[in-house]
Amino acid sequence: MTSAQIRFFSLVRREVSRFLKIKRQTVGAPLLETFLYISVFGAALGSRIDELHGIDYVVFVIPGLIMMAWAINAFANNSSSILQQKFQRAIDDQLSSPASPLELQLAFSLGGFLRGMLVATLTFVAASVLVDLPVDHVLVLVPALLLVGFFFAQLGVLVGVRAEQFDDVSFAQTFVLQPLIFLGGVFYSASLLPEPFQTLTHFNPVYYMINLVRYGFLGYSEANVALSLGLLFLATFSLFALNLRLFSKGYRLRA
Repeated sequence: MTSAQIRFFSLVRREVSRFLKIKRQTVGAPLLETFLYISVFGAALGSRIDELHGIDYVVFVIPGLIMMAWAINAFANNSSSILQQKFQRAIDDQLSSPASPLELQLAFSLGGFLRGMLVATLTFVAASVLVDLPVDHVLVLVPALLLVGFFFAQLGVLVGVRAEQFDDVSFAQTFVLQPLIFLGGVFYSASLLPEPFQTLTHFNPVYYMINLVRYGFLGYSEANVALSLGLLFLATFSLFALNLRLFSKGYRLRA
């Protein structure tokens, strides 16, 4: 391995070790939360709603829960990790190290991405044990999940870089990220909403991500799949380019 590869994998290993040291918080808690969602919405509401668009209700909501697990954990890991290292000034050593801005950004990004993937994978396994979850379009599902994970990993990096205190991260997650996810159609079909709420939902970017993942699993989508996938790729690439620029300038990273 080259010195650049050693540096990069060392940075990624540090990020992975950080969240694995607190497995009950970073892995156990999200899994318990997902189990409660499936139990409550599947057992309580599922017995009343029965089906949505010919799909069992509990099966209908699980793709959204898997996407939500990946998104929230990727975001939370990166935003908190960067802000924590800013407070400890540990990031100063990394910025002055031989590691390039691209290596630093990718290492932080992959830390959250891998945490989100771990939780989402365990969520998928747990859900598959509880219900019969199909995978109809794996060629759409895999790139959709990878792009969703990388997008929210980049969003976490952006918020972590810009944040000046932990309240900033908490505000972004509580008042921006979670409402967008919950109002994006995780637990319901947007086509059943009355106006103007149905139209307003189409301005929520998370709505299209959920539809991509749901199409990959169930073969059902309320949005154009190819267009949604293309726009998600463009948004992810744009966010990555913005973060790389911030790392290159040391924006709000240097003392």
